[in-house]
Amino acid sequence: MKKILIIFAVFLFSLGSAQISNIADGESITFRIHYGFLNAGTANLTTQKTNYKGVPHLYAKGTGQTTGAVKAFFKVEDLYESFISTETGLPSFYVRNVREGSYRQHFETVFNHDNNTLILTDKKTPANGSKVLKSVKGVQDMLSCFYYLRSKSPDELKVGTIINMNVWIDDEMFPFQLRVAGTENLKTKFGTINCLKIIPSVKSGRVFKEKEGVTMWVSNDANHIPMLLKAELAVGSLKASIDSYKNVKYPLKFTK
Repeated sequence: MKKILIIFAVFLFSLGSAQISNIADGESITFRIHYGFLNAGTANLTTQKTNYKGVPHLYAKGTGQTTGAVKAFFKVEDLYESFISTETGLPSFYVRNVREGSYRQHFETVFNHDNNTLILTDKKTPANGSKVLKSVKGVQDMLSCFYYLRSKSPDELKVGTIINMNVWIDDEMFPFQLRVAGTENLKTKFGTINCLKIIPSVKSGRVFKEKEGVTMWVSNDANHIPMLLKAELAVGSLKASIDSYKNVKYPLKFTK
C-alpha cells in the first residue's frame, strides 16, 4: 500500500503555499485498487477541520488495506495522518504507521517551515530518539500534497504546465516533476466526467517501470478529485479507480 500512496504523492507539488478553501469538513473518498487482474485492496482519504496548536488546520487521514485473496497471503494495514495549515496549505505534523506483511514502520514528523527543518521521530524504535533534519522551502508530506494540488486554481493547472516538487516520504525527500498533459472524458462507475490528464517524471527502478510509467486523471473542476490512476511498476501493473465519495464541496458533473 506504500507504493499506492507514493504514486498519489507523485502528482502533488510543493512550491510556495496556498489556502485550502475547497475541501469540505467530513469529505471522504475511497479508491478500489487492482494489481493486474486481482482486486487487491482499498484506500480511503478523509478530512476534518480542527486546530493544531491553536491554529486552524485540516486533519487528513489516509488508510489502506489489502482485501480478498491478496489479504490471505499479504496483509496490509496502513495509516497516514497529516495536520495541514488551512492558511498556507503546508503540513505541520505528519504520521506514517504501517503494517505490510512482516514489515512494520512508524514515523512522526514535525515541520518547521520558518527555518526549513523538520523533526523526525522513530516511534517503532524509541531508542533511536528524534533527530532534526534539513528540509526545503514548501515541502509537503504524502497526504498534504494531495490536498495542496486540489487547492490550485484552473490557471495554475493549465495544459502544458510543468511543475517541480519536493515530497517528504518516509524518512527522505523525493524530487518529482509534474506535467499536465491534456484533458480527457473519462468513464467511471458514476458516468463520464471531464478530467485533467497528469503525468509525472519519476525515478525508474525503485518503484516504477519507466520514467513516465504513471498517469492520473483528476476531475477538471474546482474539486480536482482523482478519478483514475494507472501505473506500470517494476513488477506488474497497478490501477486505482474511484469507488465512492461523499461530502465533496462542489457537485461532480457526470454524464451518462
